[in-house]
Amino acid sequence: MRVYRDLFDLIIKPENLFWAWDKFKSDKRNKFDVILFDQNLEQNIFTLIRELRNQIYRHGPYEQFFINDPKRRSVHKSTVRDRIVHHAIFRVLYCVFDPTFIPTSFSCRLGRGTHLGVTWLAERLRAISRNNTQTCYVLKCDIRKFFDSIDHSVLLSLLEKKIKDPKLVWLLREIVGSYSTPAVTRERERERERVKSESRLVILLPNFSPMSI
Repeated sequence: MRVYRDLFDLIIKPENLFWAWDKFKSDKRNKFDVILFDQNLEQNIFTLIRELRNQIYRHGPYEQFFINDPKRRSVHKSTVRDRIVHHAIFRVLYCVFDPTFIPTSFSCRLGRGTHLGVTWLAERLRAISRNNTQTCYVLKCDIRKFFDSIDHSVLLSLLEKKIKDPKLVWLLREIVGSYSTPAVTRERERERERVKSESRLVILLPNFSPMSI
């Protein structure tokens, strides 16, 4: 497996941070927080670069609000400066991880998206049903509160298998660790207590499976 080093310096280059700003603001020009950041743009960007380079950057708090699309969803919005960092990281890491995704993953990928996913599904349904002459079945499912329930330690371990840049690992840990909800925090605390009581079994079981991580 190929590993990657020295990516952090690419992320914090001024041209990458200014690209991230342009990408982020493209459909948010009239937002008050965006206008405020833009008033001292160069100073804000170079302050961000200095904090990242010196590893004193800290991800800010999230603003929570609700949307209906159609069901009610809770959204947690990062600050402008944090979202610029997100875009800067995405630009560099996308090329690292995109080739590892399965071909039928359509969300949040360049050149893909919902419409292409629907097209692929329609083609597969026609093929499997032999042009709608046979019955076929589709499993529709969803993971409840998926982003809220992601195990941060597992996520970071997967990232760190390919990313061997200590500074970038620090930044990824700072961002991933910045988000949690009270319910998920309590559940993780209960899970840690359960794992303590089952630690020998947890260590032993993966030895039986060649596919274990």
